[in-house]
Amino acid sequence: MENFSPALELICKYEGFNEKAYADPETGEFPYTLGFGTQFYPDGAPVKLGHYCTKQKALDYLLHEVNIIEQEIAKLNLRLDEHMKQALISFVHSVGWKPFLYSSLIDCIDIEDWEGVTEEFSEWIFDQEHQVIGSLLERRREESGLFLTEIKQPIKKCEDLLLTAFRGYAASTEQTNAIRKLEQKINPYVLAEFANNFSINGSLVSMADKSLDYLFQVPDDGQEDQL
Repeated sequence: MENFSPALELICKYEGFNEKAYADPETGEFPYTLGFGTQFYPDGAPVKLGHYCTKQKALDYLLHEVNIIEQEIAKLNLRLDEHMKQALISFVHSVGWKPFLYSSLIDCIDIEDWEGVTEEFSEWIFDQEHQVIGSLLERRREESGLFLTEIKQPIKKCEDLLLTAFRGYAASTEQTNAIRKLEQKINPYVLAEFANNFSINGSLVSMADKSLDYLFQVPDDGQEDQL
């Protein structure tokens, strides 16, 4: 029997275990989910409101789903190493089979465009209202990192959320407040390193010089300020 431990660990970590079936957050009803993200039982019957399961039974359901996903991925004849396959199993379990098929991820894998792969992973971090979900952001980072485990060439592993934010910055109240809130949460040493790497120091020095010029400027009567 194949070892799906990496994929199972990722799925269990981010899906979490739910003993009782719960409704879809978007519809308020079907599809219902229980266990570790199970919506259909192995016999094809849908999960319904009021259903319960034990953690062991939830793992059995998940293993059944993972086996099916692995078999379907194998039919695509992609050149995947074991880490890539495990990452894709977790990804497909999260987004669904059809969205995976219609994404650009398969094309990127086929031509070995590894940066394209990371960019495609990072596209799947939003809810239906296009709000970024922190757990999805973290999950995609882990899946992308697992996928690239055996790739030796340097790959940009970034969602580019900050770059997108900077490019679209229009100094609105909401944007300014969001930046200030983020700055308060960033470790001061990380923030300092960012400022230096981003050459913010040059702007700060320029601002400091202007402040000093103002403090020590010569009055109009030609006499220096008394300190």
